[in-house]
Amino acid sequence: MTSDKQASEKPKKGAAAQSKNRDMGSALRSVYNKTVEEAVPDDLLSLLGKLD
Repeated sequence: MTSDKQASEKPKKGAAAQSKNRDMGSALRSVYNKTVEEAVPDDLLSLLGKLD
């Protein structure tokens, strides 16, 4: 059984962990931006047009 004090304590992040988090965030933003900029394929647009 853990005490309340132990359960509420969070490990402190060091500079290396913060740098890793920044790098991961940057990579995720890059992938997201590339995905958003992609054109919608004509086949998909045709299928969506049939729903109207």
